[in-house]
Amino acid sequence: MKNLSKQGKLMTKQDEVIKSQEVPMSRRGFLGFLGKGAACTGALACTGAAVGSALVSEPKHGFQQNDDQLAEAVNNPPEIPEYNWNDHNWAIGVDTDRCIGCLRCMEACKMENSVQMDAFHHRTWVERYTYLEGSNTAIVDSQSDPKNIEHAGSETKFRFDNRYKDVKVDKSFFVPKLCNQCEHPSCVQVCPTGATFKAKDGPVLIDATYCIGCQYCVQACPYGARSFNEVRGVAEKCNWCYHRITKGLNPACVEVCPTGTRIFGDRNDPESPVSLFIKNNHVQVLKPEMGNSPNVFYKGTDKEVV
Repeated sequence: MKNLSKQGKLMTKQDEVIKSQEVPMSRRGFLGFLGKGAACTGALACTGAAVGSALVSEPKHGFQQNDDQLAEAVNNPPEIPEYNWNDHNWAIGVDTDRCIGCLRCMEACKMENSVQMDAFHHRTWVERYTYLEGSNTAIVDSQSDPKNIEHAGSETKFRFDNRYKDVKVDKSFFVPKLCNQCEHPSCVQVCPTGATFKAKDGPVLIDATYCIGCQYCVQACPYGARSFNEVRGVAEKCNWCYHRITKGLNPACVEVCPTGTRIFGDRNDPESPVSLFIKNNHVQVLKPEMGNSPNVFYKGTDKEVV
């Protein structure tokens, strides 16, 4: 018989393991354990999922791992170098002229952060913008488009089809999307419990021990960067692989990009890759009129990209 949580929700195997080992956790403890959970971090070669999204067992942890990684993190926590979030101001640049729509970023993110393996749950994704000959309006599709799912042959594989091979196209390009880690995040403003908060080094994080699943943050995000995990009953989003960047590593999506489309770095360092990217290119942010002040800077996007 399947085990159920106190709310009557189906518990996964990870949920059951976490529940049996659960101890109360403070906000500081959440951040600390988020770091400790990176025992396999740096290991995109590690099989299974690493740290990231939240579990919904009663009470809940602010991370998710497979069983072996959980045991490693609990029984043999790595020594974590001193990290002071007051010293950093993280940002990401996206050079859309380089993106080839391979979707390796999405696959790596799912592996690294235990994101549900279907085309509709994601923390990062890629959109294709296509202008047919004589049209001033872009046709937009992504990995969740039914034709792309059919072309991939499975909802757990992510590919763009070649639907425009027999059509005259003026231009077509790919645009990676992810959480913008805004300076003035709408999600933080509407969260009634403080589960969503902005860290001093830039990323907006979710402490699942406080999340009540109201989904106000999902509705408030103007970029569609948040989703709701129905199984675990909590909101989820990209956190730029916070468990990795606090160890001096790149986010998983940046690490695996074969063309250098994504550029990550510290804006407090004028010589960091992202600082130089912003300095040397004409960049823009998505939906500047919303007043959120995003920290993802795009080069080469069209005016219709939102």
